[in-house]
Amino acid sequence: MPLRSIFDMDSGFFRVLSRVADLMILNIVFLVCCIPIITIGPALTAMHYVTLKMAENEEGYIVRGFFKSFRQNFRQATIIWVILLLLGCVLATDLVILRDSTGMILQVMRVFILATFVVYLMEFLYVFPTLARFDNTVRITMKNALFMAILDFPRTIAMAVIVIAAAFISLYNSYTFWYGLLVWILLGFSTIAYVNSRFLAKIFKKYMPAEETDEAEDIDGTEGIDELENTDLPGEMNMLESTDRLEDNGETAHTKLDS
Repeated sequence: MPLRSIFDMDSGFFRVLSRVADLMILNIVFLVCCIPIITIGPALTAMHYVTLKMAENEEGYIVRGFFKSFRQNFRQATIIWVILLLLGCVLATDLVILRDSTGMILQVMRVFILATFVVYLMEFLYVFPTLARFDNTVRITMKNALFMAILDFPRTIAMAVIVIAAAFISLYNSYTFWYGLLVWILLGFSTIAYVNSRFLAKIFKKYMPAEETDEAEDIDGTEGIDELENTDLPGEMNMLESTDRLEDNGETAHTKLDS
């Protein structure tokens, strides 16, 4: 390959550099928005909004897209984050209390808590990307996120392995901790979100009517209407609750559209 083609602005080399730069910018914006702690939920939702666009080659302005989703989903994402934070604290406390348990009943309780923690992790992996893509109530968003995690279990396992492996390597020893900390600050969170978004984009696509999506893209470049009701889901039952109707008033729910 000629050296000149490597440094061509349209070459794969520069496309990779551009993607790395975008992920670094996204990671820094995400970390800044996480500083108040209570805003971690909206920040996670906004980060996945951008990385889902990247995974589908539809990304636009990184910072603008991030803050658009951050504002749009702030209330719901904050509620979900508070629920998951409290539940995570309860599970962690229970595991610490039962860590050295020896009785049969306590052992059973520990296994039950560990199983609950697995479900908790599955919910955490899906709920903020689901909120970024679909417009629903908090309850339906959390329910649909868990059902999608179960229905696409192989991809769920793959995403969980990526997250757990990255955390394990970072905490392996003091050497990997300090270098890992640098990587996490520069582009760690956004890179993992981007890799997982490549799985999530394929999962979400199954619950979006292709005809309506294509028609909407032809008209204005935006996404189509989300409709989970009567979707041919993997397995024998349609388990997902519809997102094309809000629970209380029957209004049509749409995807988050780009302006």
